[in-house]
Amino acid sequence: MQTLNQDIKERRFRRVYLLFGEEPFLVSSYKKRLREAISGDDTMNFNYFEGKSPDVKEIISLADTMPFFAERRLIMVDESGFFKGAAPEELADYIPELPETTCLVFCEKEVDKRNRLYKKVKETGYAAELNKQDSASLTRWAGGILARDGKKITRQTMEYFLERTGDEMENIRMELEKLICYTMGREVITKEDIDAVGTVHVNSRIFEMTAAIVAGNRTKAMELYEDLLTLREPPMRILFLIARQFNQLLLAKELSAGGSGKGEIASRLKVPPFAAGKLLGQAKAFSREQMIAYVKHCVEIEEDVKTGKLSDRLAVELLIAGKYGK
Repeated sequence: MQTLNQDIKERRFRRVYLLFGEEPFLVSSYKKRLREAISGDDTMNFNYFEGKSPDVKEIISLADTMPFFAERRLIMVDESGFFKGAAPEELADYIPELPETTCLVFCEKEVDKRNRLYKKVKETGYAAELNKQDSASLTRWAGGILARDGKKITRQTMEYFLERTGDEMENIRMELEKLICYTMGREVITKEDIDAVGTVHVNSRIFEMTAAIVAGNRTKAMELYEDLLTLREPPMRILFLIARQFNQLLLAKELSAGGSGKGEIASRLKVPPFAAGKLLGQAKAFSREQMIAYVKHCVEIEEDVKTGKLSDRLAVELLIAGKYGK
């Protein structure tokens, strides 16, 4: 991101960019910033392609066209699929020949780094991998948004906020907007404010559900399941998230037993340090065999649903109730 920020600040743009990664908010944000910095409101020298396999010949023809009374022509290609699987040879061959008066920006969800077009973009311009941010980065970013509106928040309250929202930046941004509006006329944001207007992220509910299962509180676990169904979460996605949670608990337990600290565990599991701490605390209530058994049950349940032996909703209910396989 530092490279992108510097290019935009200095207004010294490369001929080609690729924006991709696990954080769609960042991809969308930098796409907008590049558009504003390079072409602004100029529609005459801006071309946009969206969807799978756009016309390569048209892209090349436009790229070769001199901008009209402007420094650059900007061409944005959104979700082309060119970077997954075999790349169009004509486009890969053309990338090094891009004129200095054209800026070509690709935005993709999935990228294969062995792809020939990816390699050409990386050699000629800049490939920006925009992934999930760690807790420190999210804390600084969210704190900056609040500060611009004259709001203050303690570190402990911020951690509580991020535990509830998860690490998706778009969701965090929307929750911050709600808090800013709710606390109009007040400077400090409190835990009570977050409870009053905040929406608990799906992953946070899954964590609570797993904790309820650990504690043997099947009633609470079932209530959380019903909440997720009300939020239109498909039962099979809930099953996947429960299985992933037990996998993370198992990995956290094994890494801790091997001498890894909370920071290293957070890095290995790709979760914020405070989430790693909660995982470690939760993992203590389970034996390794119990965790493996739950993961195995999730796999078996998925198979039973796929083969029509159980409905998806009932299958997950049986798992939560501890009655699957009995």
